[in-house]
Amino acid sequence: MTAETPSMPPFRDASLPFAKRVDDLLTRLTLDERIAFLHQFAPAVERLGVRAFRTGQEALHGVAWMGPATVFPQAVGLGATWNEDLVRRIGEAVSSEARAMRARDDRVGLNVWSPTVNLLRHPLWGRNEEGYSEDPALTSAVATAYTRGLRGDHPVYWRTAPVLKHWLAHNNETARDTSSSSVRPRVLHEYDLRAFRDTVVAGAVAGVMPAYNLVNGRPNHLSPYLREHLRAWTDQELLVCSDAGAPSNLVDSEHYFDTHEEATAAALLAGVDSFTDHGTDGSRITARVRGALERGLLTEADIDTAVRRQLAVRFRLGEFDPDLDPYAGTGEFDTPAHRALAREAAEQAIVLLKNDGLLPLRPGVRLAVVGLLADECKLDWYSGTLIHRSTPLEGLYERFGAEHVDFAEGVDRVRLRTSSGRYLAVPAVEDPPEEPRDGGGALDPALIAGRTDLPPLTADAVGTELALIDWREGVLTLRAPDGRYLSVADDGFLRASADQPGGWVVQETFRLEPSAAHDGGHLLKHLGTGGYVCVAADGVKVAGQDAREAEVFEVEFTERGEDAVARAAASADVVVVVAGNDPHIDGRETEDRTTLRLPAHQERLLDAARAVNPDTVLALVSAYPYAVDHTGLPALLWTAHGGQAAGTALARVLAGDVSPAGRLPQTWYAADADLPDPLDYDVIGGRQTYLYFEGTPLFPFGHGLSYTSFAYTDLGVRREADALTVSCTVTNTGTVAADEVVQLYTRAVAPSVPRPRRELAGHRRVGLAPGTSTTVTFDVPLTALEFWDVSLGRRRLEPGAYELLVGASGEDIRLGATVELDGEPGAFRPVRERGLDAADFDEQRGIAIVDRTRTTGDAVTPADGGTGELLYRACDFGEGVTGVVVEAAGEGTVEVSLDGGPVAELTVGGTRGPYDHRTLTAAFTAGGVHDVRLGLRGPVRLAHVGFSG
Repeated sequence: MTAETPSMPPFRDASLPFAKRVDDLLTRLTLDERIAFLHQFAPAVERLGVRAFRTGQEALHGVAWMGPATVFPQAVGLGATWNEDLVRRIGEAVSSEARAMRARDDRVGLNVWSPTVNLLRHPLWGRNEEGYSEDPALTSAVATAYTRGLRGDHPVYWRTAPVLKHWLAHNNETARDTSSSSVRPRVLHEYDLRAFRDTVVAGAVAGVMPAYNLVNGRPNHLSPYLREHLRAWTDQELLVCSDAGAPSNLVDSEHYFDTHEEATAAALLAGVDSFTDHGTDGSRITARVRGALERGLLTEADIDTAVRRQLAVRFRLGEFDPDLDPYAGTGEFDTPAHRALAREAAEQAIVLLKNDGLLPLRPGVRLAVVGLLADECKLDWYSGTLIHRSTPLEGLYERFGAEHVDFAEGVDRVRLRTSSGRYLAVPAVEDPPEEPRDGGGALDPALIAGRTDLPPLTADAVGTELALIDWREGVLTLRAPDGRYLSVADDGFLRASADQPGGWVVQETFRLEPSAAHDGGHLLKHLGTGGYVCVAADGVKVAGQDAREAEVFEVEFTERGEDAVARAAASADVVVVVAGNDPHIDGRETEDRTTLRLPAHQERLLDAARAVNPDTVLALVSAYPYAVDHTGLPALLWTAHGGQAAGTALARVLAGDVSPAGRLPQTWYAADADLPDPLDYDVIGGRQTYLYFEGTPLFPFGHGLSYTSFAYTDLGVRREADALTVSCTVTNTGTVAADEVVQLYTRAVAPSVPRPRRELAGHRRVGLAPGTSTTVTFDVPLTALEFWDVSLGRRRLEPGAYELLVGASGEDIRLGATVELDGEPGAFRPVRERGLDAADFDEQRGIAIVDRTRTTGDAVTPADGGTGELLYRACDFGEGVTGVVVEAAGEGTVEVSLDGGPVAELTVGGTRGPYDHRTLTAAFTAGGVHDVRLGLRGPVRLAHVGFSG
């Protein structure tokens, strides 16, 4: 035992276990101090020498929002590398830069909110760029690698403490704080939980962040799965940090509780330990916690539980042992190694989707580089500030020589003529001032609303030619000749003041709306404020949302973008069209996409290039898949926005300096008609993702071509006690050194329930010189072949035949073998003893899963309050039952049928709300094994069906 001394209380004694030190510090904190720790910005406790602490530092693909930092490819691009070693090294670099930045700026946090492990189920999700893959195994493999890099390899202290986002089943932005993901048990256990589980079990995760949405009618910030699953996966104390503003949403938008005291108490009891709400002002949260204590909704022990979890993270980060913290002196920032790593990552993320022999480009070729992203290095909401940058045009200039490269951006050039005959004009500014930055080098937050240190637009007889860019469905940006985008500041004036569109509310986007009063005229609507542009004596400004106050503009085109593209393409040997999205405009946080199609403006540019030059390469630089008609197109590549080295990497791949080896981390669908509704989270019933999709994709999961060829031979399968070992030989049969991504899939041959068409069980990225071979081995635990058996409420390995398929993508299988496995035979549902939990259905039509109570359990209801149907197969009634017992709330009817024939009907009514479940009984005679169908009519909420007699 260590005796306490005045100079070293036990929480300062590094010889003691962290748990004892946390307990000691807790006893020294007053109740007010402990309550204050529950807010994201925990204040210092000066009397104990405890520093202020902030949960949350964004670090998705580099340190974000805190000024200059190394910017790596977007997360979906890192997923496309299929390379855990690379991603681990990136995590090490990012966390090293976080430590180095922290040393000079206390605002930089070490509790990093990254990575995002939400699965890329639906490609129209606005935050597609933040996830790794639609597959849980690939997602967890990449996420585990990144968290290990972020954590560091010291056995005691962590370099940074990663928090996984966003728990749980979060894959839509539209109405994200009020929509509910209906997730059946099989999807929950086989799909959505799996990416979190495998990453947490790997041991380098400090916690999770719940998502804004609801799951099965219950907000994620009250998720019982935090207790039932997350904290059961590990003995380590995990910190649960709320998403920004989500605690208030429980009352303000979701109306789940009547008071904030109730909501705060419920979130804390569910497992939320840190409340991210009201910015840096912790007073409202602390007042709510105080109110909950006074009302008896919380105890001090509940508060201590949450504070203990937070302190456990702070001790692991070395805060209380600065002399022992091995990362305290980390100064690695923007090093040559980090710059090289950024380029390596950008190169490995590039996916060659199609190549009819045009690539790699031959030496001496004359290029036309065209398109809206040809000379752009786009950032997203979770990027740091670029220290270095490389656009595709710059990369190709560097690689092929500027004299061999022509450029046409392809923007429409216009003048906007006012109703008085004058034109919008951008005042000339000599040596425009630098964008204001704060002391840490970050852009001043006031810039989100635009700058006011430049003169506003005016109108004169000549005007200014503006670049008009239609990013999607009429959403425009307007750019001055000096490259500055038109933006709107807090004072309402338009200025050419932004380097790029950006900010939480983008102030650089507009829409031209036809004028009802003036034939051929248009109103210019500013999308950030919803107001219309008018021309006033003191400058051009946004007047308000009354169209009658708006200026009427005539759009005079001085050049069409496709004409400039056609001129450049006609004189080139090969055209490189660079198309894609601006991550702040088309698909982003708070905004889903509406279509897979390439925006119309960019389709026109591609068509213009192809019309005059068939040797056209389309390079898509985007945060998500597109549905592109590539008929007759000789070459097609895709890369996510690749960070600071994106242009150099693309040029090196086009030139053949690097053979592409990225692989698609999600299915590319051929058309919007192939997609489910964005809110249909049932990947099994909806036949979604490569696991279940039965159509023909544009490009399949795992797809990616190379500049060489590979042969697969010598498949071997060995059975161990609880695993299968699968091996094969891969040979580079071409003339180019390259990487190959070897992929192993499994498939249950004759399953008793719908199972994946094939499922990724292993992957390995290997580099091979021409003519060389390597043996690739995968260990597949038999647990990976299990499914969630709803009749048993647990996982089960079904006996029977399983295929083991090795190849270069989910649809390019080169070798296969079949094994027979013993397992646990299926059994009939013991409904006489257990009844039926309503959500444990085999099939459903028109049903949504909802919350049984505010704290736990599921019920089902017709999705639209109309009708719905549930099917439960092979229900065993034993020697017979004589009655049915229904537990339900709401109003409506429950019809019970056996093998298609109605047997009983029960009417539900008179309940006092959605959680006031009543027990209803009816005569019901059955014996033996039958399929049970339940028909629901009206807003009834069915929780359980039992049988008696």
